Amino acid sequence: MTQVEEGLADAAPGAYDVVTYASDADLRAAVTAREVAGGVGVDGSGVTAYVASAASPAISGAVTATAQGLGQAAGAPVSVTDVVPLPEADPTGIGIGGLAFPLVFGGIVPAVAFRKVFARHLGWAVAGIATFSVIGGAIVAGILAFSFGSIAAAAFWPVAGAMALGIGALALALAGLQEAFGGKGFTIGAMVMMFIGNPLAGIATGAAWLPSGLGLAGQLLPPGATGTLVRSVAYFGGSGGLAAGLTLAGWAAAGILLLLVGARRRAAQPEAAPSASVAVAEPVAAVAAV
Repeated sequence: MTQVEEGLADAAPGAYDVVTYASDADLRAAVTAREVAGGVGVDGSGVTAYVASAASPAISGAVTATAQGLGQAAGAPVSVTDVVPLPEADPTGIGIGGLAFPLVFGGIVPAVAFRKVFARHLGWAVAGIATFSVIGGAIVAGILAFSFGSIAAAAFWPVAGAMALGIGALALALAGLQEAFGGKGFTIGAMVMMFIGNPLAGIATGAAWLPSGLGLAGQLLPPGATGTLVRSVAYFGGSGGLAAGLTLAGWAAAGILLLLVGARRRAAQPEAAPSASVAVAEPVAAVAAV
């Protein structure tokens, strides 16, 4: 395997963390379980690239190109095995890749709407956000399944649940920031989600395609965690989605906590006494003409 590692280092310096498996079957299982993004098998018959285009078409292409470079260097034939392929109706993954905008937008809208409508009733606000999230998740899953063909019909409810959790986590976090810190808290939170969380989510390419530090930061925010969870439940039976699910649950819990803290702080503030209007009559001098 030393020659293979040296070949990988020459073909793509620093791009891979090399993990050795005893057999091609073990490598395929690791790709299916999302323990690795892809791999290369080398034996007497040639070089085989094991990829999962459902996880990331970009990474799959990079692994395939690396395997072809190894095969050319060794004068060996190269084959490609897509362990978890994308659906034929959406071979480029454009449906899943376009989730970032509806996710962020879908989180901002209920945070604003329900906190305004139910300004004095946090329970109703949370219920409204939850209802909106469930409906929004179902709509997105329906579009992915029946318009784009990006997911199988059997994955409809898992994807709907993942999207609902993502929308709800983002909306509750923003509503909590608004309740606890006012408009400035909401504005800063929305800007972070839109201008940092969105581009670092890696929904279209996969988080592993981003630089390691930025990819990790993106996965700690709701957009990135939602993208990972949706791919996991849509194509991998949930494998690799536990951390993302816990991250979203943490954001939702933090949002509810901020809502409670803000409501308690508001209740502790004394209400301003109503101001009384007093009319003062100015003396008027009257002059009568005789």
